[in-house]
Amino acid sequence: MAQTVAAKPSEKVNRSVVALVISLAIVVALAVLANRLQVWGNIPFGQKVLEYPIWAAGLGLIFNLVLRGTGTWSKVCQGFRSELFLKTGLVLMGASVNFSEIVSIGAKGVIQAVIMITSVFFFTWWLAHRFGLDEKLRAVMSTSVSICGVSAAIAAAGAVVAKKEQLAYVTALVILFALPLMVLQPMAAKLMNLSPEVAGAWIGGNIDTTAAVVGAGAIHSEAAMKVASIVKLSQNALIGVAAFLLALYWVLKVERKPEQKPSPIEIWNRFPKFVLGFALASIIVSVGLLTKDQAGLVTNLRNWFLTLAFVSIGLEFAFGEVRRMGGSPIAVYFIATVFNTIVALGVAWVLFGGLIKI
Repeated sequence: MAQTVAAKPSEKVNRSVVALVISLAIVVALAVLANRLQVWGNIPFGQKVLEYPIWAAGLGLIFNLVLRGTGTWSKVCQGFRSELFLKTGLVLMGASVNFSEIVSIGAKGVIQAVIMITSVFFFTWWLAHRFGLDEKLRAVMSTSVSICGVSAAIAAAGAVVAKKEQLAYVTALVILFALPLMVLQPMAAKLMNLSPEVAGAWIGGNIDTTAAVVGAGAIHSEAAMKVASIVKLSQNALIGVAAFLLALYWVLKVERKPEQKPSPIEIWNRFPKFVLGFALASIIVSVGLLTKDQAGLVTNLRNWFLTLAFVSIGLEFAFGEVRRMGGSPIAVYFIATVFNTIVALGVAWVLFGGLIKI
């Protein structure tokens, strides 16, 4: 009888390297295709219709289904590193948060950011509890809808050690809700005859992704786009604070055993370290250490890493896990988004409509 010869360690390493190269090639190829589709799709309209996260995640989902259908997904998944790509992209995103720009609109943007984040987070947290959602999913969803979508969700997921499927699910909901809002909200602002300042503050305080905020602001007006971007940057700047507080709460309250003393090292281990890189990048650009060309290069790198990340999110998406979650998370996200939209309009009208002089 012929004996089966076990593969040598060197052969296993070689196969692993080949599989990694193939999987990375798939991610890069889909990212390039997503970039091309965005350009081709926008040409007939003269402006961005679908942002790159939507093209990238969509292609990733389609190829995910193909790989799983052919039984090859597990053989080529080594390079689907959504977390690595996202964290790298978010560190680079810090270079777009110039504190001097936030200061340029005064305290109004910061006040709005604090009011919106606090009210929307705790409303979503309470609502998710009423719907019986998992604690970690509650944390990721509440942080996402109250701050800035995907980047905040990643920070929260790191702080509470959420499942990849939970992060992927919330990411999908962010994209699903941000796209129609990007088109409908500036139209609604025009129908309500809101000033560019109020419209921009409303858009920046409500829509969950920075790219969609910029797009929605541009649809309304140049002035609205500037205010919307700065208001959103004010919220982005608080990602680190939210991540730290979540990590602290999880260690001291949620997972603490009666006989266990909370350890500072545990809080540090929970804290998403990429937030420190985000803050450092913000400081570097705020003090003027980057030239305009260098800042442009960083922005291009950020967009490519985020495109790779969204492709990987689509490729890693676990459809079975989402089915097990059911429709409750969608209902929570929808209600929270409506609440966010109403509160953001009221706060923007009060702060930027001249009712209060700040």
